[in-house]
Amino acid sequence: MSAAWPPGYGRIEFEELDSTNEEARRRAKDAPCVPLWIRADRQSLGRGRRGRSWSSGSGNLAATLLMRPQCSVAQCAQLSFVTAIAAAHAVRVFTTGVEVKWPNDILVRSRKISGILLETAGRSVPEYLAIGVGINLATHPTESLFPATSLAALGATVPSAQEMLTELAANFAKWYELWRHEGFGPIRAEWLAQAARLGEPIRARLAESEVCGVFDGIDESGALLLRQEQHTITIAAADVYFGS
Repeated sequence: MSAAWPPGYGRIEFEELDSTNEEARRRAKDAPCVPLWIRADRQSLGRGRRGRSWSSGSGNLAATLLMRPQCSVAQCAQLSFVTAIAAAHAVRVFTTGVEVKWPNDILVRSRKISGILLETAGRSVPEYLAIGVGINLATHPTESLFPATSLAALGATVPSAQEMLTELAANFAKWYELWRHEGFGPIRAEWLAQAARLGEPIRARLAESEVCGVFDGIDESGALLLRQEQHTITIAAADVYFGS
């Protein structure tokens, strides 16, 4: 492992929590202004997008970054892509075939190894932002909406959760500074360079319907561009599945 802990970022670790994102919410009111990484060996109530449970087995990484970014609530969504890039680079230290999947997953050889959950409070300016990251190191769920994997299942070197958090935090600090100074443009370009199934058929499952088309990239806000026969539609939120 070559990464060093990034200056200016705090770190606190627990044996067990209900959820690292919940701990971030509890600490948000009194937390210092410096970004704080919160990690737990075990989560009893880990969660993912749309209220789904997130299984964080023993030996995996379950962590949340608590921060107060100087941006609008709408711009906070761009940090999902910053985090995805950081997580992908962290996983790539230990294995190959790493890709990002819209909106906030990391894949290895077409199987999910990591998920990201952003939660915030505030209408226009965020009171705080909690960025939850789970990475399957030692184990992975065998029954899930999207096929999953872990570093152990891939036969890769399995770092400790502390080691993986250091890789993740170092990469996040690097890409976050680029975002702060240069905006979403270079983040979008880097994300697209790693995107799974770009230019291929996908299915986007919305709240009450499903649409199919060709994955044509993301726009300047991070929304999905889905090309159909007559036009291209823009999708702000959906679950993506591969194949037409």
